[in-house]
Amino acid sequence: MIRVVIVDDDPMVRTGLRLILGGEPDLDLVGDAGDGRQAMTVVRDMRPDVVLMDIRMPGQDGLMTTELLLDRPSPPRILVLTTFDADDMVLRALRLGAHGFLLKDTPPAKMIEAVRAVARGEPVLSPSVAHQVIAAATGRYKPQAVKELDQLTEREREVAIEVAKGSSNPEIATNLSVSVATVKANITRIFAKLGTDSRVDVANRVRDAGLL
Repeated sequence: MIRVVIVDDDPMVRTGLRLILGGEPDLDLVGDAGDGRQAMTVVRDMRPDVVLMDIRMPGQDGLMTTELLLDRPSPPRILVLTTFDADDMVLRALRLGAHGFLLKDTPPAKMIEAVRAVARGEPVLSPSVAHQVIAAATGRYKPQAVKELDQLTEREREVAIEVAKGSSNPEIATNLSVSVATVKANITRIFAKLGTDSRVDVANRVRDAGLL
């Protein structure tokens, strides 16, 4: 059995993860925590094999908690979960020793397999995070671009990535299952937040952030 603890400040996320993982015969959900400090106690008492760790939490965030847990004797493996992939916190978490990184919208089957893989000692990275790590290793990663894209909502970021791929507005609408009007509205907001009126400029910033 793989003993798992879930750490996330959103109770709905914790419930969702319990539903995804709870039905698997080889996964034993032994506890959860709503913040980093509580996580320290739960991990100490329950001794999990894998901790699903939210990276953004008030107070003691996922980075500090990851560092403290991995500094303990016989630490658990840490699988970081977050909403955002273009974030300098991603690289910081990996440098601290996190064993994997997934977005919270990862399909359930892949989420389950990621927990198993991390428990086996295999590193796990979502595809977009892998691009970011490669960009950082090759010098193409620019922290300023990451900060700029952090201004965007999840939907705006999805649209920005599609723009960087060279997709037209109708193609973006199809790919994201939204209307063309919604795409146009998102692009207008993206331009405003990034201080540009150029799709090429948006594409360059997406690439500089390591998302492509």
